[in-house]
Amino acid sequence: MKKRIAILGSTGSIGTQALEIIRAFPEKFSAEILTADSNACLLIKQALEFMPDAVVITNDTRYEQVKAALEPHDIKVYAGHESLEQIVESGNIDMVLTAIVGFVGLRPTLNAIRNKKPLALANKETLVVAGDIITRTAREEAVNIYPVDSEHSAIFQCLAGEFHNPVEKIFLTASGGPFRGKDREVLANITKEEALKHPNWVMGNKITIDSATLMNKGLEVIEARWLFNMKPEQIEVLVHPQSIIHSMVEFADGSVKAQMGLPDMRLPILYAFSYPSRMKTDFPKLDWQKIRELTFEPPDTATFHALTLAYEALKTGGNMPCIMNAANEIAVKAFLTDTIKFLAIADVIEQGMQKATYIKNPSLEDYFQSDRETRTITKEIIKKFYK
Repeated sequence: MKKRIAILGSTGSIGTQALEIIRAFPEKFSAEILTADSNACLLIKQALEFMPDAVVITNDTRYEQVKAALEPHDIKVYAGHESLEQIVESGNIDMVLTAIVGFVGLRPTLNAIRNKKPLALANKETLVVAGDIITRTAREEAVNIYPVDSEHSAIFQCLAGEFHNPVEKIFLTASGGPFRGKDREVLANITKEEALKHPNWVMGNKITIDSATLMNKGLEVIEARWLFNMKPEQIEVLVHPQSIIHSMVEFADGSVKAQMGLPDMRLPILYAFSYPSRMKTDFPKLDWQKIRELTFEPPDTATFHALTLAYEALKTGGNMPCIMNAANEIAVKAFLTDTIKFLAIADVIEQGMQKATYIKNPSLEDYFQSDRETRTITKEIIKKFYK
């Protein structure tokens, strides 16, 4: 029987690669729901190929275009963020892949869990912002969360068969991004075109910039805390330029497990879709005769301050990770629109963390209020100091 999958964010990097998986295994998976923000043309093309039951275009201005193209094919078409949140309630969905980028993924992810839908989670911001609520709700609803981030999928795979054994530490590996080894003088004049050239991975613009600043690794540290119930001091980041070892787990007896593979996001997506089975693929495989070295080094947190800010947010707790995430989203957008320089991203985030209202024990609505407040504050910081 096919597993019917709702792909939230089907036109993005993770979404398109998820559809590659479905295309490769049509007897195992089907795309039941597809959603996009504004890319109506690609959403239409995907829907005509995969024939989902319904699509959602959250940008209302693109609704008529999508409706005109798909309604003759008996594909239901909805629009708006409320539709995105509600579509996961559909009874003909067996799994929800949340591949939306940013805070906007929180409500549909939480609604999917409340409707007892197994979750393939690629939207790390959801756990960064409200990891306590997400994980608690998943436990209450007995819903499994399968990580899609390559690092967290690697940890999940290393822990298979080990859940009764105490974990000493987990190691998240980072490529170091395109500016590994560069000093602040060089980074002062980095362009967005340079920052968007990741050495190993093909990703969307926002996550590629996060990788360049090491904020992406900081977000993954917070995500790992909630996925695997780790303390901050149990999560260590290692720069591994080859991107062959995706993460490692050290157990109490000193043994270490590492998950390895080529930097190909289709692998963790497929594992989340097919767990606990592994499926034979024709994807490129590691050629061990061509691998000359596997190296590791500590991250340069003096130059790439964003990683330190993430650890500080995690240790502070409360709504601070939410504040940090909102400030980062605004700062990255400002960099991508040539409003601020590369090094200013971390500075803007730090100022946002200092100025936004801290709440020790936030409710779900507090998180939404904190997100709104921080975005306003961060935009004001950029307008005042960087224009």
